[in-house]
Amino acid sequence: MIRVLVADDEPLIRAGIRMILGSADDIEVVAEAADGREALELARAHRVDVVLLDIQMPVMDGLTALGELARVAPGARALILTTFGERENVLRAVTEGGAGFLLKDTAPGELIQAVRAAAGGNAFLSPAATRHIVDSLAAGRGGTAAARAARARQRLEVLTGRELEVLELLGEGLSNADAGARIHMSEATVKTYVSRILAKLGCDNRVQAALLARDAELGGRG
Repeated sequence: MIRVLVADDEPLIRAGIRMILGSADDIEVVAEAADGREALELARAHRVDVVLLDIQMPVMDGLTALGELARVAPGARALILTTFGERENVLRAVTEGGAGFLLKDTAPGELIQAVRAAAGGNAFLSPAATRHIVDSLAAGRGGTAAARAARARQRLEVLTGRELEVLELLGEGLSNADAGARIHMSEATVKTYVSRILAKLGCDNRVQAALLARDAELGGRG
């Protein structure tokens, strides 16, 4: 069973997530928290596998809790619950190594898929969230587009042609399954490629890799 902690200051949000995850036979919500500090205490006490963390919470916000999670519960992976228009918060969550980003109106099946992916040690971002996050972060980054492109292309020199092809699809916000369908590759093979790409580029998650793809203008995007 995948042991999950739900941290959100809104009881109705927590109840909805609990109901959705409870429909999966391999997932159990073992604890709920209303703030970041409580989330850290419960994550350690219940030895959870996955923590769903809201960004905006009292006492301690989700981003601060994310930064402390690896220390208090090193085996736990964090999925960030976010909304549109939080560019700075999302950038911080990316750099803190969150395992994924979900919009609060994420479809139930996608939520379950995200928890399973995180528990398996993989990053998950819904395509809608990825496109929005990458667009927002790219728009707010410093330096000229030409300078960013030059730096990104230099970093991408370690990748093979096939890896660049997969990275381009990450930049579009495609899931592993959708990327596989696009380039006639199994989902498992795409997953292997993604892991290899992240390792070669020194990226913690798909958002960081997608930003590099955007900066490098893979596929002619600027």
